[in-house]
Amino acid sequence: MLKVELHTHTADDPVDRIPHTTLELIDHAASLGYDALAITLHERQLNVDHITGYAADRGLVLIPGVERTVEGRHVLLLNFATGADEVRTFRDLARLKTEQPGLVVAPHPFFPGSMCLGRELERHADLFDAVECNAMYARGVDFNRRAQRWARRHGKPLVGNCDVHRLWQLGPTYSLVDAPRDAGAICAAIAAGRVRVESQPMSWIDVARVLAAMLRSEAQPRLLGRSDTKTGRLDVDDQGVLEMR
Repeated sequence: MLKVELHTHTADDPVDRIPHTTLELIDHAASLGYDALAITLHERQLNVDHITGYAADRGLVLIPGVERTVEGRHVLLLNFATGADEVRTFRDLARLKTEQPGLVVAPHPFFPGSMCLGRELERHADLFDAVECNAMYARGVDFNRRAQRWARRHGKPLVGNCDVHRLWQLGPTYSLVDAPRDAGAICAAIAAGRVRVESQPMSWIDVARVLAAMLRSEAQPRLLGRSDTKTGRLDVDDQGVLEMR
């Protein structure tokens, strides 16, 4: 069983200000015993060809990926050879899935954020291969529960991700995948359900640290050249506290 994380961001991210580099993330993941890691910048897939050897020397398989905004909702696209950066609509996503293999994951789908899938997950259930259990929860507050019920009802596997924006976020939630050490094999095994989530709730102190980091990111966003780009916002009872990334 491989220890896997499928949702991370680094300083290469064109939207969020992330303090750690891709190599620092690789080093930290290796120190925690991970076997595979997906780097999923917002809107742009990072070319990992030049660092696959660096990761392999540290025992890590790199999985290319991107967290795309599809009709206003976040979607993880993993291990697509080409075209993931151009997906803008669910119709685009359906076309991509017919053209080449890859893994489509619903990240934090029922968290109370304006960019989370919510009802769109039900409308486009056939496009998703797996559903994320996000590490951002604590005892008494867990927005993953609805995602878990949805996955059971639709026969979709769950994956555990930390949605890493700070290195210290990595670790409390992860996936164990029954697969060879190969990006394509790992994604195929997940789609086939050969995956188990290991997770423990965050302390409220760590939850506060995450919220503070996201609010700081909101104060100095990277805007992709658009003044209307949303960053750092999470709608809790329409109060606009922060945005799940």
